[in-house]
Amino acid sequence: MVESLEITRKTEVIEGASLSDVDFQSLIKNAKPVILKGIMEHTPICQKAKSSAKDVMSFLLDHYNGRPVTRFVAEPEIGGRFFYNWDISGFNYKSDTIDLGEAFSQMEQLQPTNETKAQYIGSTSIDGFFSDLMTEAELIISEKLFEQFKLHVSIWMGNETTAAAHYDFSNNIAACLAGRRRFTLFPPDQTANLYPGPLEPTPGGQVVSMVNFQEPDFEAHPNFEKAVQVGEIAELGAGDVLVYPAMWWHQVEALDPFNVLVNYWWNEVASFIDDPVNMLYQGMLSLRDRPDYEKEAWRELLDYYVFGDANLPRQHLPKHAQGPLAPLDDLNARRLRARLLQRLNR
Repeated sequence: MVESLEITRKTEVIEGASLSDVDFQSLIKNAKPVILKGIMEHTPICQKAKSSAKDVMSFLLDHYNGRPVTRFVAEPEIGGRFFYNWDISGFNYKSDTIDLGEAFSQMEQLQPTNETKAQYIGSTSIDGFFSDLMTEAELIISEKLFEQFKLHVSIWMGNETTAAAHYDFSNNIAACLAGRRRFTLFPPDQTANLYPGPLEPTPGGQVVSMVNFQEPDFEAHPNFEKAVQVGEIAELGAGDVLVYPAMWWHQVEALDPFNVLVNYWWNEVASFIDDPVNMLYQGMLSLRDRPDYEKEAWRELLDYYVFGDANLPRQHLPKHAQGPLAPLDDLNARRLRARLLQRLNR
């Protein structure tokens, strides 16, 4: 057992950028995280955060529509790390629904003590819970990319908490607006070295690493040492924004008594493109337990039809004969989905 995670690599920082100048598509295609330093310092929430957490809470409540929010609460002994219970039969926290004003009031009351319950209101849709907040808080990102690919914007509010390392299916713009955040990031090729937990149930709906980054057990998770060599740390203050591609593993620590983070998620695919998780489950059902020689053959086919150049399998065929190999559009996606359902239900 070791006491700390020794990651020395720091995420790249870009200074002096403005939201109107940022090419988010190019940043994502660079396939690595980057911090846009102070790019949202001008926003009202960041300005109010310089005064007090209470001012930020009041600003958010002024735009809150009164719908109960989902809150996650854990006892002090977990050290703020929302995770499984000891035997992985459930979780080490509970959830409830509560009025946001009451949740804020309880956070304020708990701040002065050393035995604080960890709590956060997570991944809450701004459109669904906060009237006009995007406009009034100057949180709208005007960029041509997002005219084509819809942004899903959510807000996280809470005290000192840790979200265990996980990956998201979407690209992410993570805007730290109040308090400080620390992201610990790993590229997708480190998945095996991060020892993913169960596919279900999962904390927060995503598969998490079973490694405790604060106290990694290298006997139980020996290959985590390899991940440490390529991991990186992103330290964010109010106004800083972290941009990182889909499928990057990231642990997120909220470091102050009150923290606000806004996420902008998007995928650069049409709405008719299916969820890749369905392919994962189908692969487990149809490929995982076949003999190795068969799996190797199917790996070649998947490289040819799925992971390689999409034009290669169809370029020697006339358009009328391409069928499912043709470029996907809404109609072809419907046909593929119907064919798959028919095969699964046979």
